Amino acid sequence: MARPMSGKVCIVTGATRGIGKGIALQLGQAGATVYITGRTLTSPKDDPVGGSLTETAEEIEKRGGKCIPVQCDHTKDSDIEELFGRVSKEQDGCLDLLVNNAYAAVKAIAENVGIPFWEQPISMWDTVNNVGLRNNYLCSVHAAKLMTVRKSGLIVNISSIGGLRYLFNVPYGVGKEAMDRMAADCAVELKKMNVSFVSLWPGLVRTEHMENMIETDVIKKFDKAVPEDMPKIDTGAVVEKAESTEFAGKAIVALATDPNIMKKSGRILTTADLGKEYGFKDIDGKDPQNIRQVKSILKLSPSTRRLASVVPGFVYIPKWMLAVAGNKF
Repeated sequence: MARPMSGKVCIVTGATRGIGKGIALQLGQAGATVYITGRTLTSPKDDPVGGSLTETAEEIEKRGGKCIPVQCDHTKDSDIEELFGRVSKEQDGCLDLLVNNAYAAVKAIAENVGIPFWEQPISMWDTVNNVGLRNNYLCSVHAAKLMTVRKSGLIVNISSIGGLRYLFNVPYGVGKEAMDRMAADCAVELKKMNVSFVSLWPGLVRTEHMENMIETDVIKKFDKAVPEDMPKIDTGAVVEKAESTEFAGKAIVALATDPNIMKKSGRILTTADLGKEYGFKDIDGKDPQNIRQVKSILKLSPSTRRLASVVPGFVYIPKWMLAVAGNKF
């Protein structure tokens, strides 16, 4: 098995389950030494979603990788500082990759879908953007201090299309757009130090949380989150084309081993586009949903599904047009 990241040191925050776990698995499989963080060291028996640092570490080890689980509360600045201090001490100041993935708002968002911001708890802002935004900035600061010394490294913010148009709720969209802007602005200052910073948009991902929402029919509530001026989406069709938690990991391995990564610094990248560019597929051998492929987008709504049969699969929405969709002038 190829180990293109052998000798590399990585941190993946929020890797007890979901996208973070999938990323960590792919990095470990590629030969990297992976530090994973989260609050849950061992999974509690009464948790319907499950997932823990121990389970992620064990799976990485089974794949031949090296994993170092670190219990860390990303709401605490001291925990974050200790994490990076430990990595610096144990790895002689070396850090090649930071993946900012930690997030603590999935449950809160699901419970408040369709409720306007003025009727939601004021605490929703902090629930979404303390770990999901502020923490990522702090982690990036600590990572940059290590990477700039060696003039090498990559920081990846896990963001989403919610940074472009309304999705789920107000704090979510504000936070995701801020994540994209963070990558763009940090890249400006890091360029002269040869450190790259990108924002990565996965598509819809079949995480453990999503599987649980499907089983309990909570997923149907998300139909209420679609703005009135947009076509109604067939939730079942979207879920069917969802990507695995490891697809983003494959994308990050490709980015971290690309000698020309600096050309992508500061940009928003999508997992589906990277799969097409670097030639990798999901773990089931398929290509997940691409938000720029016109044919697959048309299939998602009952009102446009007939049009999909006459649109060639090679027709993609230009990236500049996506940018226009988020225009606020």
